[in-house]
Amino acid sequence: MDFELPEESRIIRDTIRRFMEEEVRPHVVEWERNRIFPEDVVRALGQMGFLGMTVPETYGGSGITSVDQAIVIEEIARISPSIAVTVSVNSGIIGDMLTRFGNEEQKRRYLPIVATGQGLGGLAHTEPEAGSDAGAIRSRAVREGNNYILNGNKVWVTNAEKAAILVVQAVTNPAEGKRGLSSFIVETEWPGVHIGRREDKLGLHSSVTNPVTFENVRVPASNRLGEEGMGLRIVLSALDSGRIGVAAQAVGIAQGAYEYAREYATMRKTFGQPLVEHQAILFKLSDMATEIEAARWLTYRAAWLKDQGRSFTKAASMAKLYAAEMCQKVTYEAIQIYGSYGYSRDYPVERYFRDARVTTIYEGTSEIQRLVIARQILFRQPGA
Repeated sequence: MDFELPEESRIIRDTIRRFMEEEVRPHVVEWERNRIFPEDVVRALGQMGFLGMTVPETYGGSGITSVDQAIVIEEIARISPSIAVTVSVNSGIIGDMLTRFGNEEQKRRYLPIVATGQGLGGLAHTEPEAGSDAGAIRSRAVREGNNYILNGNKVWVTNAEKAAILVVQAVTNPAEGKRGLSSFIVETEWPGVHIGRREDKLGLHSSVTNPVTFENVRVPASNRLGEEGMGLRIVLSALDSGRIGVAAQAVGIAQGAYEYAREYATMRKTFGQPLVEHQAILFKLSDMATEIEAARWLTYRAAWLKDQGRSFTKAASMAKLYAAEMCQKVTYEAIQIYGSYGYSRDYPVERYFRDARVTTIYEGTSEIQRLVIARQILFRQPGA
């Protein structure tokens, strides 16, 4: 069993790390405080192939492995969790959905857009009264000839106001319950698509999240993703992949906070000696480093299973659960190490602490991950 990253993976890691250090770190505080979406940076990431990591080269993507994708998301989140979630949703969810479930015409038309940064993609699944409970979705898509008429309200749509396309889940057959859901590729400039005010969030201030209303939107039947009734299967598959991305985000956030805390502990003196000379602080740093490493390898394993074409539902949920909960603890301890300074916006760890919180919520809460894991270990064959 080889735990060394292959040379290609190291090159990818070093490339994205250098870009983030040079092009993002000097500006990230200003962007976050002023809620600036860094369009030039996102566009540059598209040109480098990092917006189309799940997309084959044929359609404008880079088609790198899932392990390499996790490495990239971690390195981005280490400096800017906001950019990480933008990239993760665009590549890890929308690019993955279109690649796996789109027909040839859909792939040719839409994949180059999201893969190269011409326009982002977003997932419009959650509703005011439906998130993890997909059976509670109320958005409707009614077939009329060669079109569907789409009506409904979605909330917490990442990338919405910057998106060219949204993948939308709507009910096509109410009598079938969850099996009556279908997925549609909707262009945001179509008549009847209304993107609401940007959410004022606790963290991730440089990413955009909006409610979206669909009012008698005429969607060509050719824009249905997969067959009717496949919507739940498609979105659950996307969430499995997305959970690897969130786990990588959480590892990156924790790594960034840990690095700041470690540096501060070597410089700050109390009782005549650096903080790292105090056993209480040294033990905190040791625990932080250990838990980050454990989460990182859980994440890599889930990504590796996906690359092998094996079942990775349980592994993805385990990685997401552990990494997200770990991230809360590590960012908390980073503030403890900084003391009162950690509570100030003049220091970076308070931002990591705020950004960390959502990792236990989106792509399925920690509670939902425990349910997924429980079902896998109780009702499925042993293994991944």
